[in-house]
Amino acid sequence: MSFDLSVWALADGATPEDVRAAVQRCRQGVHADRRPDPRVVAFYRAITATYPDRPAGADTPWEVAPLHAAGDHVEMNLDPACEDQVLLDIERLAGEHGLMLYDAQDGSVYPPPARLPG
Repeated sequence: MSFDLSVWALADGATPEDVRAAVQRCRQGVHADRRPDPRVVAFYRAITATYPDRPAGADTPWEVAPLHAAGDHVEMNLDPACEDQVLLDIERLAGEHGLMLYDAQDGSVYPPPARLPG
């Protein structure tokens, strides 16, 4: 069973509830017909530069490849035995690109560090 995370490019001021609602729409197959958000594109390029998903190598952290990428998010199904560094890299890159991180295991949403109250 995979460990699932996704990163989301929502408008400034988006709340954890907004992210959860977007996740539900995605699960129902409802995706906004929009151009890819540059933050999502940059995140995808950065994470797959380190951990390729096309093709996924034998040492890939991905349980499912290629990654599910849409205009406003990237979903990552990770091998539960993947190195902690992969999770740290995902968290760091999400913050660098201003994306909100959704943990499907418990529904937690983590805003990028810049959005945290100081």
